[in-house]
Formats: sequence, structure tokens, C-alpha cells
Amino acid sequence: MPSGFNKKTMTLALMMALPAVAMAADEEKTADAAQTMTEVKVKSQRIQDTPNKGYQATKTRVGKTYQDPQDVPQAVTTLTRELLHDQQVGSLREALRNVVGLSVNAAEGGRGGDNFNLRGFYTFGDIYLDNMRDTAQYYRETFNLEQVDVLRGSAAMLFGRGQAGGVINQVTKMAELQDKNTVTGSLGNYDYHQVTGDFNKKLTDTAAIRVNVMDRHEESYRKNPANGDHPETDRSGIAVSFGAGIGTENEFFLNHVYIQTRDVPDFGISFLNKRPINTTVATGKIDDRTFYGSSKNFDDSDTRITTGIFTHKFSDDTQLRTQLRHADYQRAYWAKTPNAAAVPTETAGVGGNQTRTMHYETDNLQSDFTTKFDLAGMKHSVLAGAEYLHEKSYRNSLLNQGTTAAPIYAAGVETPLTPANTQFAKFNADNYAVYAQDSVEFIPHWTALVGIRRDEMKADYTAARAPHLDYGQNSYRSGLSWQPNADQHYYITYSNSFSPTADLYQLTTVKQPPERSRTLEVGAKWLFMDGDLAFRTAVFTTTKDWERNTDLAAFGNNPILTKRRRTNGVEFELTGKVTEHWDMFAGIAFMDAYIINVAENINSATGLPTVPPDPRLAGENVRNTPRTTANLWTTYDWSNGWKVGGGFEAKAERYGYNPTVTAVATNNPFVNGQFKPNVAPGYIRVDMMAAYEQPKWAVRLNIKNLFDKTYYDAVYDNGGFTTPGNRRQAIITTEYKF
Repeated sequence: MPSGFNKKTMTLALMMALPAVAMAADEEKTADAAQTMTEVKVKSQRIQDTPNKGYQATKTRVGKTYQDPQDVPQAVTTLTRELLHDQQVGSLREALRNVVGLSVNAAEGGRGGDNFNLRGFYTFGDIYLDNMRDTAQYYRETFNLEQVDVLRGSAAMLFGRGQAGGVINQVTKMAELQDKNTVTGSLGNYDYHQVTGDFNKKLTDTAAIRVNVMDRHEESYRKNPANGDHPETDRSGIAVSFGAGIGTENEFFLNHVYIQTRDVPDFGISFLNKRPINTTVATGKIDDRTFYGSSKNFDDSDTRITTGIFTHKFSDDTQLRTQLRHADYQRAYWAKTPNAAAVPTETAGVGGNQTRTMHYETDNLQSDFTTKFDLAGMKHSVLAGAEYLHEKSYRNSLLNQGTTAAPIYAAGVETPLTPANTQFAKFNADNYAVYAQDSVEFIPHWTALVGIRRDEMKADYTAARAPHLDYGQNSYRSGLSWQPNADQHYYITYSNSFSPTADLYQLTTVKQPPERSRTLEVGAKWLFMDGDLAFRTAVFTTTKDWERNTDLAAFGNNPILTKRRRTNGVEFELTGKVTEHWDMFAGIAFMDAYIINVAENINSATGLPTVPPDPRLAGENVRNTPRTTANLWTTYDWSNGWKVGGGFEAKAERYGYNPTVTAVATNNPFVNGQFKPNVAPGYIRVDMMAAYEQPKWAVRLNIKNLFDKTYYDAVYDNGGFTTPGNRRQAIITTEYKF
């Protein structure tokens, strides 16, 4: 992507391309009418790799094999393209509002980018793109996504090292054997404007190319009172998918996506005394509208991911699927943290500076063999695979070219703050894995699942601590399913996961045990309305040992947050068509997440145990994990072209505190012997939409945060600050298909 690529360039190019594409389409129709095409037979017709029924997904690869989510013996939530389209979703973060049991972390200590908790556990190492690791720190967009699958619970047997809450897998739009083109333009308040294009061209009977483009800008109601500057979201992207041999025995896709971010970052406001701060200080008023940054702050990233996918189909039941990827992630940012005692200045001198430059590259090779066969009177579905991942990373702070009161910002400056900067870090890592899984129907309708994986990780670090890591670990997955018919599935599943010491840059002086987690889940899935409406429920318990600090700037003495913690919960989800014209996507989750044993840490200077955390923290609820989360989105499609809908997202209150705090610390969450940490209030955000749709064009109105509610979206784990969500926003979108 040329360095001069920007939204004006994209918009101009798109406008120039539309007449040419339309003319080409008309010429092709004329040519088709004038001649008879030679018949070409292919073994199968692949129109869409992930067909959906509106809001209900019917296919997924999140279990490594191509299957109906109804058959996966584990809780799966799928956000379909149709759902995200109706909600006018642009980012992965906005899309995941539909996932119950998920909360958003605020960006502190270098963790800017997509940053979530799932079932109460951190997910930084658990974001994937087409089943391949996508763990870099950047903001992901949805313009090139067919769907988003969320596999809940420990999943190391399928995906390798990771956390405990589950896996978030983005599914790319692929080239299809048909001609179809869609362009959209959107305008809204807070200077919202977006242009997207989705162009698919059938080249031959087995080849096609698809191009998706996006440009989006958006601001916020929050502003710096001293200079009037607002936080800004400014993102562009282009994605290309070329397919050859589509629907034949040898199928090949070459995909490339580029995403550019040029944001003015927002680190939120301070929140104290159990509520976000809303007070008057000597220098002025501080409330949810107060933005501490300026237009000189920046969050610039350039993400390039190229993937080749080759599938050889030996038969309808046997195939070998191999993916090869190179990914390059570059990012630099300079942001301001809020201040609880003073209003921001014109030069954004109040508040701390969060600076970072990073360059992360990966080369990933993954090969999966799947087959089905009968043996000894039993039906087997076998998965076997191998994976290699090479990681290369550089991370450092940016040089302040001015003063603390009047900093001078320069994107891309990689000079460390001082020559002895301990936050400087490089690493090279090689990861190897082999895995196998068998799903055996040993008697009619009863299936046993057994899987094992072996991961080896070898890494060299140029940092003050843990210069070398050599680690191996087995992961397991097992389950028992009863499917008396196609509309019912009852299961019990056990799975585990691990994350080694120093993984994801969590470095320690003394080698500590790896993070380990275990999930036991009992669930049921039903289909109603001739399979058009899916309902599922799951009861689960997940336990994690040696929980690591998720703050990349935590090079102090407390990298271990808790020795053991647990989340118990129950989930319900309903997706699909209630009637032919009525679509529904709804869910609710109840979670009890608490500390079992407080942390044990080693002093980085002496090698001796640190002062232990307050033992009273054992038994208390963990950070940023609401006890209840719920969502609803529903639409009704009238026969005359009108479509109306709406819904809500709800979260209970969330705690923010430091679980390694000592009993005598000033920020101890106990007051007069009672546990009273910082609390971000719960909220309900209501959205609505109305659309008029015709076969070739449509107009849609989305109103987000219909009742203009002030709500606090993302919470910093330690309780220092929270980021408010945007206020009421109306967006009008026009769509044209040809």
C-alpha cells in the first residue's frame, strides 16, 4: 500500500472505478446473450465457504474441521456478516458487544489495541485470523470478515498456547464463483463518514477474485476543554482474495489484507471512590466529557497479512488443508493518561505519557488432515495436524523531543528514552506443534472425543530478564456427546490450556511456572423451526493457575497476579429466525469469578520473595468481570421492503483494583475491613435501526445509544481509569448492488 494512501485517495478511486465496473458488467451480459458457453463440469460448486441463515451460522472452522456449530461439543458464538451489517459495525471491538461474558479492557501500559476479557480471563493471546495466530497489538476492522467465531473455554489442544476464556477467530471473506458488487456510503454525527466496497468477479469456471475496501473516520463527544481537540478514529483498509480451482479437488486461495490506523487515542478519565470522577478542581471541571489528549497525540499502525491456502480433497470425507502466512505489524503511539486532580492543558501536558513503538513479524505454517471412516463397527472423524510459527518482535519507548509540560511528538521515533531503558525488548521465537483428535461414534448417537497436542517453544530475548525460554507442554481435549437426532445435542467437555513464562513478553527474573487453566463444561444445543432457530446453554467452571500480569509495562516485582483463580458460570443464547421475517440474536451470561489463592512473587533485584498481597483478597471477585452480561438484537423484515429492528447491550458493574496490593498499601481496596474497590457502574445501551431494501439498493438508519446514556465501556484493570462510550449517534447508510 503506498504511503500516500488516505481516505480521499480511496474515495476518488472508488468513484472512478464504479462506472468502469458497471460498464464491464453490462458488456459481459451482452456477450453472454450472444454466445453459448461451453459446458464445464466440476466436482462441486463452492459458492460460499461459510453459508449462514441470517443471524444463525451453519458452518464454522473454529473446531479445525468444517462443521455445523450445532455439532461442536463446546460453546460457540458466531457473529454473522448479516448481523454486523444490520448493526452498522466497523470494528471487531464493536462487533464483540454481541458476545455475552465478554468485557473490554482500557488501554494502559502498552496494551492499546483490541483488548478483552472473556469469561473473566484475558484474551490477548487468543485472537486468530482464519485459525492462525493474530496476537499483535492493533485495532481490527470487520470490512473483510465473513463472520467472527468465539469458541469458549480453554482451547490449547486446537490452537496452542493461550489463555483460559476462549478463542476469538476472525473469518476472512473469500473469492466466490459469482459476479457481485456492493458499495456503501455512510454519514453520521461526530463527523462519522465511511465508504466500503465489496467487489467479486468470476474469472473462469473455477477461478475468481474479490476486493474489499474501507475508509472510516469518527470522533467523540469528549474534548479537551483547553484546545477543543477530540479523540479520533481514522482507519482505512484493502483486502484481496484470489481463488483458483474453486470447488475442485485442488483449491487454492491467496489472500492479502492491509489495514492502516491513524487515530488520536483516548485513554479515558480517572475514576475514584467507586465511580468515574465527576468533580470540580481548582483548575476547572472534570467529568466524562474531559479528554486529556490533543490532536498531536497519535496511534499509527500498518498491518499487512498475506496468506496462501491450499486444500487437496482426496474424497468428500478426506482432505488436506495447508496454510502459509507472513504477517507484518508496525505500530507507534503517544497517548495521554487522565489526571484526577487537574484539567488538561492546551499542550496536553497534564497526565502521564504512554509511548511505544513496536514491530512484530510472524511466519506461520499450518497443515490439517481430516478424514472420516468406519472401523470395528464405529464411526471415526479424525483430525491430525502440525504447525510451525516463527515470531520476531521489537518494542521500545519513544523519545520526548520536548519537555514533560510541552512534549513534542514524532511518530516512528525509535530512540529509547535513556540508553539503559529497561523496557527495551527484542525476541525471536520458534514454536512447533503436532496434534491429533478422534471423534468416535461408539454406539448410535453417542460420540466420544479425545485429542492431544504437543507444543514446543524456544525463544531468545534481549532484555534484562529471562534471556532464553525453552518450553514444552501437552494439551488435552475430551468430551462425550449424545445426539439423539439432528436437532438435539447434549455434551460434557474437558479442555485445558497453558501459557509459558515470558510468553507475550511477561518476563521475570526467576523462571516461574507457566499459566495453566482447566475448563469443564456441560451444555445442550437445540434446533427449532425446522432448524432455523438455534438455542444453546452451557454451565462451566474454569480454573487458572499462576495468572500473569497483562500489563506490558509491568517490569516491576509483581508479574504474577494470582496463584489460583476461578470462574463459574452459566450461559444462554438464541439465534436465528423466529418466523420467516423475524430474526433474533440474544444471550445472557451469569458469572462468579473470584480469587482462590493470592499471588507469590520474587523480587527482581534480590531474588527473594516479595511482600505477599493482602490475604483478604482470597475469595473476592476479580477485576473487570461483570456478574451479568446480556444482549439482544432483533429485526423484522416487512414484505414491502421495510425492515426495522433494535436491541440492547447490558453489563453489570465491574471492579478495578490491583490484586497484588499489600495490606498496608494506600490503594488497598479494603475500607474498615470491607472490600470496597473502585467500581465502574453497570449500564444498558439501546440501539435501533430502520431500513428500506430493494434488490439493487437500500437505505438504512442506525441510531446507536438511542437514549443518549453516559456509560463506561472499557475499564483499566487496576482501577485507575475508564473510557466512556460514545453518546447518541445517528448514521445514515446508502447501499448499491450491481
